[in-house]
Amino acid sequence: MTYFFETYGCQMNKAESAALEQILIERGWSAAEHAETADLVVINTCSVRATAETRIHGRLGWYSALKRERKGEKPKGYQRVARPVEVPVKPLTLVVAGCMAERLKDGLKRDFPVVDYVVGPFKKQHFCDIVSAVEQNLPLVKIEEESVYAFAPLSYEKGTFQAFVPIMHGCNNFCTYCIVPYVRGREISRSAAEIIKEIDMLSANNVREITLLGQNVNSYKYEENGNPVDFPQLLQRICQRLKETNSSIKWVRFMSSHPKDLSDRLIDVIASEPLICRHIHLPVQNGSTAVLKAMNRRYTREQYLELVAKIRSKIAGVSLSTDILVGFPGETNEDFEQTLSLMREVRYDTAYMYYYNPREGTVACTMPNQIPVEEKKARVDKVIQLQLEITREQLKKRIGQTVDVLVEATSRDSSRELLARTERDERVVFEGDESLIGTFKTVHIEELNGNTFRAKVVE
Repeated sequence: MTYFFETYGCQMNKAESAALEQILIERGWSAAEHAETADLVVINTCSVRATAETRIHGRLGWYSALKRERKGEKPKGYQRVARPVEVPVKPLTLVVAGCMAERLKDGLKRDFPVVDYVVGPFKKQHFCDIVSAVEQNLPLVKIEEESVYAFAPLSYEKGTFQAFVPIMHGCNNFCTYCIVPYVRGREISRSAAEIIKEIDMLSANNVREITLLGQNVNSYKYEENGNPVDFPQLLQRICQRLKETNSSIKWVRFMSSHPKDLSDRLIDVIASEPLICRHIHLPVQNGSTAVLKAMNRRYTREQYLELVAKIRSKIAGVSLSTDILVGFPGETNEDFEQTLSLMREVRYDTAYMYYYNPREGTVACTMPNQIPVEEKKARVDKVIQLQLEITREQLKKRIGQTVDVLVEATSRDSSRELLARTERDERVVFEGDESLIGTFKTVHIEELNGNTFRAKVVE
């Protein structure tokens, strides 16, 4: 039998899709090249922004038409949809998973009858029951909501050399604009022993790079034999294990980091461990202390800048990326200018930039002084233009340097070139054979093309 995944949103969703795929592979299923021919389709959804849910609504409409075709139905006024392959006449089971599934629950099935199963983060341990029903062509099974999130033993996509490792789930911060605590629940940390066990399995599969995942990795804490293990200790233990086993894993990344929980000890661990990549994603969200307070971020502009200065003073060559949210309710022109000035002061290497979208169920959705959409768009345009300038200026400083890269793929522009990435999360293109994909190479950066370096391999 065959399956097809559509995954939207964050890296945690990608890891959870990989974990569900492992279940299917272990039961002898194979990946379908097209959704049109699959026996089972899983749409792993995101609820962070309204645009993400709107896109899913469109996909569910598309699957409604596909399911009718698969049943051989031709209702009045039917026009065959153009398909890349011939659509077989056989059942299609559609599962909607992820945050949108948790937010809307069974209301999703009511509004979109095409959906067979709604599987939020607290139901995914029942995925095997769904698979069994599909395999035996049995009626739909009822799946119950669990009270505790269960981590998968392995979140690995077969054949890949980069892998995500979830270390915690949920969030206790309740930023006033964010839906995550309502759909992912409270923070729960994974056993350090289980994390190490998964990393050992990834090493056995010749994985080269891992990314530790959590809604806020800095607040990781697990009690082991009566002793609490926090995030700096976990990182140290992982690095020690990789060295002891001479692991294929040479780069360790993590995300996301909440600034209020990034400790001096964590900075010291990153500075002292060469296996940890010199890149930190440090979401500031806004440059105004007043707006940060309204967002419930629990740090001030000044505290954030002090943290940045501390990171840069201790971690040589570190790169910083961030999230910037403009147009929050009540944000004045003066507040917005403070965001621009903070960007100029910090000089992020890259940033994810967006304007505030109200999310039903969050505190900010009901706040007064909502900003008109036209003004929000104008503000985010200014932020984007400023960051493009800063990014280019930051990248130009790297020309002429010799750096290590992990080769990720063949370049889309030329089959004779390879796309790689530095530990600072910078893109590099150079001439080379595809046999180098999945290996580390040392390259000399020669020029900048857009936001991508062109380089030559150092023999």
